[in-house]
Amino acid sequence: MQLEVIVLAAGQGSRMRSAIPKVLHRIAGVPLLEHVARLAKSLSPLRTTIIYGHGGEEVLEALGHLDVDWVEQRERLGTGHAVMQVEKGMRDEATVLVLYGDVPLLQQDTVTELLALTHDGSLALLTVLLDDPTGYGRIVRDQRGRVQRIVEEKDTTTEERLIREGNSGILAVNGQRLKGWLNRLTNQNAQGEYYLTDIIGLAVEDGVPVETVTATDVDEVLGVNNRQQLAHLERVYQLRQAEALMASGVTLKDPARFDLRGQLRVVGQDVEMDVGVILEGDVHLGHRVRIGAHCMIRDSHIGDDVDILPYSLVDGARIGDGSRVGPYARIRPDTELEAGVHVGNFVEIKKTRIGRGSKVNHLSYIGDATVGSRVNIGAGTITCNYDGVNKFQTIIEDGAFIGSDSQLVAPVRIGAGATIGAGSTITRDAPADQLTLSRSRQVNVEGWQRPKKKCQESGD
Repeated sequence: MQLEVIVLAAGQGSRMRSAIPKVLHRIAGVPLLEHVARLAKSLSPLRTTIIYGHGGEEVLEALGHLDVDWVEQRERLGTGHAVMQVEKGMRDEATVLVLYGDVPLLQQDTVTELLALTHDGSLALLTVLLDDPTGYGRIVRDQRGRVQRIVEEKDTTTEERLIREGNSGILAVNGQRLKGWLNRLTNQNAQGEYYLTDIIGLAVEDGVPVETVTATDVDEVLGVNNRQQLAHLERVYQLRQAEALMASGVTLKDPARFDLRGQLRVVGQDVEMDVGVILEGDVHLGHRVRIGAHCMIRDSHIGDDVDILPYSLVDGARIGDGSRVGPYARIRPDTELEAGVHVGNFVEIKKTRIGRGSKVNHLSYIGDATVGSRVNIGAGTITCNYDGVNKFQTIIEDGAFIGSDSQLVAPVRIGAGATIGAGSTITRDAPADQLTLSRSRQVNVEGWQRPKKKCQESGD
């Protein structure tokens, strides 16, 4: 099949009450329109064209990376008028699929089933059965169940409003036939617009069969028109992701409190995630990974047997096998923890490599550093890596022990097996296997008394 895809994405979305174009609002961190573009790409079309309008500059700036053709609908005179914008470029022999930029959860299998109905020249239409069809165009059938026309809600009679079969707007048809029907559309209706749905009646008039696929999942064809619908589809999408992960063997303590906003590239066996976990970007989880409550993992590689304790953020990092992170830890980009590393509560690590079996357990900041194996970094240690203009490196060699409340002023090297006394400020290299400290001498002042307030005289 020669397939061309047209995505209608010109609407303003006034009910969103937002300065952001509707199609740029996000589900799982991805703009609505990009979800639709990804679906189109999965069908391997000859061409995908997006018809844009409201907020055009913002849409192009945000999604200009998509491999599509962009056509602007300068006057927004209805869905039929939108498709007219690309009429001249349509191939007569192609099947044209029309999608909508605010319908993000449509599945490839459903579209494939729809396209299969066009093989004999039929017009294929995706419909949906609704308990409350308010807002939807109604599918009007004859006594034999054949589609006769679609009536937009504003143009329905009292009897037609009772029809539960709604129009999703998604259809597929031969390009030559579509061009002919577009030229016959009029705007004689309540809104004064050119309705794409009017081609259904024209097809019936011309004796072209109108075949339908009824979506089994209503959420699959729901569009986003307000914040409530956006939130609803977010949870639908996330529950789909959660169910797929659980089917693959992942334990989710509460599937309703899990978010995947990206790609889980690899997931090992016996992975467990507590409530409130968010995965963003490209994430790799090894075997037997345990992630505590309310953690965020972004663009990171987590090795086997790793524990990420509650309320920790791992961003752009590699965590080696058997390591433990958190609780309340922040691992920033370009950090690599080798096997068996412990990073504890309220520790921040940035652009640092930490060797096998080392520990940074409490209240420390380690940035722009290379830390060897079996190093112990005490509570409150800071690598002073920034002079206000430039960043400098701190090197801590194997087996070093850094006492609590130490400041390592980069550039500086702590030798292998060195010990830094607690409370030291280190500004020069510390020799291997020696104790280095820098403290003011402790002074005890005998007879000193704490100042006291003077009593005020009565009557003053």
